Amino acid sequence: MESSNNVTYFVLLGLTQNPREQKLLSVIFLLFYVLTILGNLLIVMTVNFSKTLDSPMYFFLASLSFVDIIYSSSISPKLISDMFLGEKTISFKFCMIQLFTEHLFGGSEVSLLLVMALDRYVAICKPLHYLVIMRKWVCVLLLVVSWFGGFVHSIIQLITIYGLPFCGPNVIDHFMCDMYPLLELVCIDTYVIGILVVANGGLMCVIIFTLLLVSYGVILHSLKNLSKEGRRKALSTCGSHITVVFCFFIPCIFIYARPAKTFSIDKSFSIFYTVLTPMLNPLIYTLRNKEMTNAMKKLWRRKVTSSHE
Repeated sequence: MESSNNVTYFVLLGLTQNPREQKLLSVIFLLFYVLTILGNLLIVMTVNFSKTLDSPMYFFLASLSFVDIIYSSSISPKLISDMFLGEKTISFKFCMIQLFTEHLFGGSEVSLLLVMALDRYVAICKPLHYLVIMRKWVCVLLLVVSWFGGFVHSIIQLITIYGLPFCGPNVIDHFMCDMYPLLELVCIDTYVIGILVVANGGLMCVIIFTLLLVSYGVILHSLKNLSKEGRRKALSTCGSHITVVFCFFIPCIFIYARPAKTFSIDKSFSIFYTVLTPMLNPLIYTLRNKEMTNAMKKLWRRKVTSSHE
């Protein structure tokens, strides 16, 4: 696959042109990135080492945290170094790699959130058949399907943009390589290509978001059949899931489910789902989940005890 253009690198304008603001933001985003890695890594380790968190829900939660680690790592380190060092260039090849990676794991996360909604539907609406339906191989298959969905989405994005001619200028008004900012630099008419991008990105977000709303609507409607304690636990779990869904999908739909055009506010919305949501996910999923917090405490006590022996 050859790219036909005379652009070998791009210049990312980033979030601000003020050097002092860049330094301050680099420190803030470094803190966010460290919290993202530590929080999600803690969930992965807790689920893997705890014997009490062996249900499919925690298997998918650990998978989501793993995706968030890599998704954030495909964007945040470059963003932080660009703001701190002031060097905002990115080679054409690395730009394509970043584009592919962010859409691979972003698409996988979108699909995984749908899988998690399916898991909650079966657990709450079909409790007697839950362990039969959500067997280990079924969970692994659903995880593979979600990753495959992300891969298909990202490879279509990459193939769409890679072969287009970039004749200059090479300045991207963004902090990362993404479809719409790149399409603005292409020196041919991109109307039809823009429609394909909307279909592959925006339509995917809208359809999955609609399915999620319907599934959680059905789940909430079925809570009347549960006991008071069952309703409380289900509402706590589903409340966390719904919060994450809205945090991730609303900005994504705003960015991708529209004609291929960029706005100045796009960068702020992109920060929300690329930086803030991966950082907030561990807090949203653990603060209201007693099983998770208790497992973390036990894991910590076990580590402290073993270190003193």
